[in-house]
Formats: sequence, structure tokens, C-alpha cells
Amino acid sequence: MPLFRDVLLVCDEEGLLGGTFFALDGCKLPSNASRSMGGKISELRRKKAKIEEKVERLVEQQVESDKEWDDAVGGKPSDRSNRKKEIDRLEKQAKRIEQWLNDNGPKIGRQGREILSNITDNDSGFMMSSHGMIQGYNSQALVDSEHQVILHGEVFGEPEDHYVIPSVLDGAKENMEAIGQGKGYFEGTTFTADSNYHSPTNLKKCDEEKLDAYIPDKRFRKRDPRFQGSERGKSSTVDRFTNKDFQRDESKDEYICPKGNSLRLTVKSTVQNGVIYRRYAAKKKDCSGCELKFKCFRSKKATRKTLSIAIGYTADHHSKPMAEKIDAEKGRRIYSRRIAIVEPVFANIRVQKGMNRFTLRSKIKVNIQWLLYCMVHNIEKIVGCGGVYGLR
Repeated sequence: MPLFRDVLLVCDEEGLLGGTFFALDGCKLPSNASRSMGGKISELRRKKAKIEEKVERLVEQQVESDKEWDDAVGGKPSDRSNRKKEIDRLEKQAKRIEQWLNDNGPKIGRQGREILSNITDNDSGFMMSSHGMIQGYNSQALVDSEHQVILHGEVFGEPEDHYVIPSVLDGAKENMEAIGQGKGYFEGTTFTADSNYHSPTNLKKCDEEKLDAYIPDKRFRKRDPRFQGSERGKSSTVDRFTNKDFQRDESKDEYICPKGNSLRLTVKSTVQNGVIYRRYAAKKKDCSGCELKFKCFRSKKATRKTLSIAIGYTADHHSKPMAEKIDAEKGRRIYSRRIAIVEPVFANIRVQKGMNRFTLRSKIKVNIQWLLYCMVHNIEKIVGCGGVYGLR
């Protein structure tokens, strides 16, 4: 957006950009879309059918009411008008769903499977936020550490942060080039993001852009002695078995479970997120009557215990080197700065600026609305900090 870049240019001219340390984060905000108008294609068809059935029942009730109408009363039943309004509303809703189904197909997610569509705003997504499940957008902001100026803002209609860094970095590079900074503006700079951004796609992009990135994996706290004994991050009260509880039988290339049953090799080599695994599985009959299976199974649908043992990494694997950076004393010190850089920005936009939900629809319009709030945040930085650098 040209206006956003104009404000960013003033920030640069006033010396508000450090250009050495950046932090990325996001928040999920509700969209101007109804959750009740969402679902998979099959669910929307069933919803339309139920609405039509309800219309038929209301029409039948109206017909019966008309038959019982007594001319001597001097008027029709008092609920006739309300019933007619309800029929009109439902018919309009059913027609809207039918028209949308005729114009749209299934919405396919990153994993190649159908995800929830939304008739009101199909660019938005169904996602978990700090205030529960919402129909909304994942709003991202890349922040410079010097004075918390936002270099780029962008919204996404998917809840995961696993794929956003390439788009955000490319957008920030375009902004900086547009205000006169060179193409290598971010090369060699420090970049931080929380563990939600730890994915092969994001780590590969940071490597391609030659960033000194610090993006921890989900298990980094368990490896950090400072968090030993902390309850944070525990997802279950059940003390489940880990791979360490299964004994290795080298001679047979098997694992022995705590109950004494064998898990035999089923897959010699499989790759997931750059990690090479060997997979072992128990027999279904051994697990079916085991009194310890509640400590093995995470899913109620599981029928037997499987173990995935990491045996190596692919050549393009980025997670292991990143984990080593984060676990080092320098990495912990650098990463700890992230929260003080980026979190106050979202607090300012959401609390002080009152940005609690989007009022527009479609990603293009919502993205503009998000950038406007980011731009106002940057203007406030110019007013508040520009005087230090001689702003007139």
C-alpha cells in the first residue's frame, strides 16, 4: 500500500529504523463473517436442506392457521405476520446458500484435504484464538527492534504460522526497496519468531535470505534447564510413556514395551520434515487387552502402539541446526528479546486502538484494514519518537 510505505519512509528518514534486529508475530482476529454460515460442502448442503424443511413446516402451519381463521374475529391470527417474515428470511438464506454452492467448490487446505468454507467470507478461516474458536484472519506484523516500527503487515486466512514467513519477508523487502533501501537490507540481520513458526518452509526461507534466525521448536523449553519443573506446556495430566520407556533389542532389531511385548520393524525409512525415521509397531492383540494402553495411546481410535525412531536427517534439514542455535547461551539470550519487541505492538493496536475485529470482507479489503492500523501505529511512533531526531 503506497500510503503505508510513505509513512515508513518518514520513519526511515527520522532514524527510527535500526535495521539489525527484527521480530515477527501475529494475532487472530474475528472477521465480518458468520460462523453459522461455515462448513464443508456436504455440511452446507445439509444446512440448506434443513432450512427448506423448516420452511415447509412453517408453510404448513400457516395453511392450518388460515383454515381456522374466523371471519367474525375481524382479523387473521396475531402470529401470521411474524411467521411470514420468518419464511421470507429462511427462503432468502436457502437461496443464498444454493447460489454460493453453484459458484464455489470445496476449499482445499495445505494438506490437500477439504477444510471449512464460509459463505459470508470464504477468504477467512476457522481458527483457535486466545478468546476461543473464531471465524477470522491470522494478522501478522514484522517489527523493527529500534522503536517497534512495523515494516510489513499481512493477514492470512489460515490459522497456522507454518507458511507465513516467505510472504511476510517478501512483502517487507518490497517495502524497504520502495523507500530506497537496497535489495540486501535483511541479509545478515537477526530475526526472531516463536515456536509456532518453526517449520521446514519458514526455516528454508530464512536460510535463503541469509538471516541470522532464531525460531525454536516446540520442545525447546524441555531442553532448557531454566524451565525444569515448570508445568507450562503440559497438554495432559496422564504420565504417558515416551520412547525412552521402550527397551531396544539390538539382536532382533525390535523394541520391548513396559508390558514386555515386542514392537517389530514395519517401515525401514520414512522422511518427515527433514527427519529420517524407522517405524516399529506392536501387534493389535497385544495392545487390545493391555491395562497400560492409556499411557501409550494418544488417540482413542488407536489399535496398536507404534514408535517412530529418528535415525538421521536429510541434507536440507534445518531443524537440528536451529535447535542447536536456540539451546546455546547466545541463542537463549537473543530469543528472549523477542517478546519485548513485538508483543507491545499488538497490545497497542488491539487495546489502545480498539482493533478487536475486522469489519470488511475478503482478504484484499481486510489486509488494507490491517495495514491502516499498522500505519497509524507507525505514525504514533513518528510523533512520539521523531522529536528525538529533530522532527519538525
